[in-house]
Amino acid sequence: MKDTKPSQTAAPVISASDLNLTFETADGPVHALKDVTLDIAKGEFVSFIGPSGCGKTTFLRVIADLETPTAGTISVNGMTPEAARKARAYGYVFQAAGLYPWRTIAGNVKLPLEIMGYSGAEQQARVEKVLELVELSGFERKFPWQLSGGMQQRASIARALAFDADILLMDEPFGALDEIVRDRLNEQLLELWARTEKTIGFVTHSIPEAVYLSTKIVVMSPRPGRITDIIDSPLPRERPLDIRDSPEFIEIAHRVREGLRAGHLDD
Repeated sequence: MKDTKPSQTAAPVISASDLNLTFETADGPVHALKDVTLDIAKGEFVSFIGPSGCGKTTFLRVIADLETPTAGTISVNGMTPEAARKARAYGYVFQAAGLYPWRTIAGNVKLPLEIMGYSGAEQQARVEKVLELVELSGFERKFPWQLSGGMQQRASIARALAFDADILLMDEPFGALDEIVRDRLNEQLLELWARTEKTIGFVTHSIPEAVYLSTKIVVMSPRPGRITDIIDSPLPRERPLDIRDSPEFIEIAHRVREGLRAGHLDD
């Protein structure tokens, strides 16, 4: 894995400034995001961590043009989120794999390619490539119900990678999996990131997962969602699982925990 850092002079891939989002509900306004300012550079792995309802997923959905902010600005690849969506600038991996049970794994992965009008030959080539990336070669003709939960999530990641977008947005994709499977998928995700050099935004509730995966950790407070800390990780990009026992890892985890605690005290 390359031990390089994103250029600090290049324009950020994702840039938010004083971003606010308020949902109007029958019970009154819900302030989901408040004054969020953040830059994400090309090739960074950025995790968002905080308690339920802190705006982690909402911010990811704003990037993806699935939610519209009520104030502030945000750009994705130098465009509005709407323009970036239309330019297919990102792939999105949801909490649940969301695979169609009547389609094979290959059929699920190629679905966005069919919608985008890729030729049959190009679809086949891309499906083979991304299934190899997520270590699912040989499972093309299996159906989702024939795969474990972890394998289904890998297929979901393959689908998001199929059209080779520069940005990968992941909304707590491993939250429902047991710890052993989660550890293995964390390792595989780092390997995948190293091979593809994509910019990744990753939502999680797990402090060890956030510290293990990320070049940058964004700690968020309870509603209204605010950023309480931004931690640039000093860990090397090549990270065996046992790095979690190192003093450096434990120190970062402690800072994340303190940021989460500070967010609750400010609430």
